[in-house]
Formats: sequence, C-alpha cells, structure tokens
Amino acid sequence: MSGLRAAVVGVGYLGRFHAQKFAALEGVELVGVLDADARRAAEVASELGCPVCTELTALLEQVDMVSVVVPTRFHHEVARRCLAAGKHVLVEKPITETVAEATELIELAREQKCILQVGHLERFNPAVVALEGVLKEPRFIESHRLTPFRGRGTDVNVVLDLMIHDIDIILHMVQSELVGIQAVGVPILSSEVDIANARLEFVNGCVANVTASRVSREAMRKIRVFQSDAYFSIDYQKRRISVCRQEGEGMPVPGLPGITMQERHFEERDVLRDEIESFVDAVRHGQPPVVGGEAGRRALEVALEISRRLGGVWPG
Repeated sequence: MSGLRAAVVGVGYLGRFHAQKFAALEGVELVGVLDADARRAAEVASELGCPVCTELTALLEQVDMVSVVVPTRFHHEVARRCLAAGKHVLVEKPITETVAEATELIELAREQKCILQVGHLERFNPAVVALEGVLKEPRFIESHRLTPFRGRGTDVNVVLDLMIHDIDIILHMVQSELVGIQAVGVPILSSEVDIANARLEFVNGCVANVTASRVSREAMRKIRVFQSDAYFSIDYQKRRISVCRQEGEGMPVPGLPGITMQERHFEERDVLRDEIESFVDAVRHGQPPVVGGEAGRRALEVALEISRRLGGVWPG
C-alpha cells in the first residue's frame, strides 16, 4: 500500500496537531478535516492546505485512515462509523467511555480487518522505549503525573484524562492480572475529580502507587520502578533514565555502599509524530499497532474501576 489518504475528525487543540503530522508525512495525503466547529475546521484546513469536510459519510468515501480526536463521549460513535466503512482508526485515549463500547470497536476492527490503534502517547516516549527488554519483574512502581490546570479534558475525571497514561504503561510493564485496587480523589477546580491516587496490587506481588493531578503548581511526569536487581527512575519530561544496581557499572552512589548509578539522556523527539508514523506503518504493512484496541480496553477497564472506587471523593 503506497500513497495513503488520511483525515482527522476533531481538530481542536490536539486534533490540530494530528492534522499537522499527517500533512507532513511522506506518502500520506491529508484529504480533509472535520469538526463540529466550522470556523475551527476552516482555520486548520487553511493552514494545511486541505479541504474542509462537513459530513462524515462523504469524508469516509475519500480516505484509508482516520484520526478520531473528538471529545471522549463521541469516540465510540465516530470510530464505529469509520471502522464499519472499512477505514483504519487511530482513536485518542481513552478508547471509549465504556468497556462494552471498546469491545464493540475491537470486534468490528477484527471483522473489517482494520487497524485500531489507541492514542497512549507515552508508549512512544524514548525513555519508555529504552526500557523494553530491560525491565524483568517489577516489584514496586510509583508514578506521578502532575500538571497545572488548563481547562482541557475536564469532560472526564483526572483518572481518564491523565492517569490512564500511567495505567497503560504500568499494565504493559507488569504483565500480570490485578487483584486489588484502592483509590481516593478530590474535585478542586472542575465538577470532576481533579487529583487522585490509586494503589494497584497484582497477582505476581507487584504493587503500583499512582498519582495524577491537573491542579498542581508545577508539571511533573515521573515513574520509579523497583525490581530485585535494579531501580529505575524515568523522567518523561526530561527524557532521562537513572538506573541503580548493586555492584554494576556506573558511578558509586554516596551513602549507599556497593550501589552504582548510570544515567541516560535522550534527544527531544516529536512523540506524536512517532505515534502517527507508527499508525501509518501498521496500516501500510498490515502489522499490529504498538497500542492496539485490547491494550486500550484494559487501561480503560482499570481506569473505570479506579473511578468507581474513589470512595474519598468530596461532593464538590
């Protein structure tokens, strides 16, 4: 499959970036953009030199693949129509509002022999990619994802808005079934929970402590992973990994006899471009996407269970 035709449905803050990446990719033609806000769609179309589309059915007749970047409550409806028309779909996270909706999309994609990829962007962070094959059996994980309040994404709680990134990463790292979840959350500046903490317990004994906030003064995106032979500290923002080992290579750690530390820094990358390139490659070569529908569904399932268990939620 050579020249591929793409479209973006939903060109708000994030969808505009999706459209820019498709427009810049070699071998891909951005056929059009569609948005409920006609003025917004016209601005993005003018910027990128592509047509504005006003109706999804007509747009689907012209494309091979679609990025679905509409509000979460419309993910299922739009993605279902695209898949039913035989189009490959990259849908932003969370995959849908409910597990049943996610299952329907997965089954439809399988029936139509279409790629269904979910936009868990952090999987393409170079610091995360570098850990593939290095993490063996995590025993304890602690993650923090904190951002200032921006007003975006508040149609869902912070678990589905931000924490779901770390849920996906942790599930991918641990590769074990969950046996316990504890959670607490508080609404601060929106009608939904804006800061939350969850404790995840896995069959293999691993425990993960996960915190997400969209009402913090400063941004932080870090995860620490402990396994029997090493400790890994990953700073997503600074694209840096610190690895501590017992009597391994590296610099001695003051105050910890026999422990050495190595640091790796990674050049800044356009991870959204990497994600979209990966989607295009999956479509072009008929290969499974890095984050398929099943992974998106599992992250959603855990995020919804955490949301259900937010027993400490204040009424707001």
